[in-house]
Amino acid sequence: MDKSLDPALLEQVKKLQQKYAVMGQDLSSYLDGLLYSDYLTYWDYIHLDTLLSLQNPKTQFPDEKIFIVYHQITELYFNLILWEIEQIAFHEALTEKFFQERMVRIITYFQQLENSFSVMIHGMEREQFLKFRMSLLPASGFQSAQYRLIEICSTDTINLVNVQEREALKEYSDIGQQIEKLYWRSGATELASGKKTLTLQQFEEKYLKLFKETGMKYRDRNLWKLFNAKFSQSELLKKYLREFDQLANVLWPLAHLKSAGHYLQRNPEDIKATGGTNWQKYLPPRFQKIMFFPELWSEQEKEEWGKVAIDRMLKN
Repeated sequence: MDKSLDPALLEQVKKLQQKYAVMGQDLSSYLDGLLYSDYLTYWDYIHLDTLLSLQNPKTQFPDEKIFIVYHQITELYFNLILWEIEQIAFHEALTEKFFQERMVRIITYFQQLENSFSVMIHGMEREQFLKFRMSLLPASGFQSAQYRLIEICSTDTINLVNVQEREALKEYSDIGQQIEKLYWRSGATELASGKKTLTLQQFEEKYLKLFKETGMKYRDRNLWKLFNAKFSQSELLKKYLREFDQLANVLWPLAHLKSAGHYLQRNPEDIKATGGTNWQKYLPPRFQKIMFFPELWSEQEKEEWGKVAIDRMLKN
């Protein structure tokens, strides 16, 4: 039996030896580790047992598990979107091709999120939801920090300011001052008094510092800034940015609104959200007029922001 090693394998061993020698490491020790280590399994690689242990319902209603898993999946998609934005923002030699490819990924993730809301609308019994939701007070999906980070990393902070105060703050370059007036902060006020809900107080206490730091970090590296600086003539990138804008700021909020309406809309008075958020005024895109890339839309499109999507939703 010929015991000679394949020359290609010997060449790989030499390359490995050179790699570890540069770092002052002994290849033989690493090979010993490889010899004694166990084979990798699928369940260990994705930490399946841990993943499946992360659902801890607060009640005995079976559909609460669906509610938890759905929101966990949503946060994982948000995490992927942030990962793609970070790659674009801090690429050492950003090219148009790289930007385009990552935008396609981001769009795909958001399309999955928009379509996934059917799980929320059709995947739970209304009676169960209205009961187990009371055990969640004052927690709310409003408290998704990753969604807020996606907003901050995508555009100039001024575009996220309350539409009524946007013009007044346009000339101010202070990120902290603009973050104080972000549109969603007025969405978590008590309907009667106008005071901050406990939901908002908790959220700001935990994340407001991170939001301000992220605003500074992406001030000159958000998607809009990078597009303008390097690729403003790319029609394909314009198309992708417009599609992302629609998904994040029209279709996603409308899917959320449809779900909220399914469970919380009731005559003569709508049911309050768990966090006391003013969902009827907070979720409709026509009220907030949040656009990551307003310069890519015509005046008529901005004026009718979300109208086409709403008409489509009503027909369905």
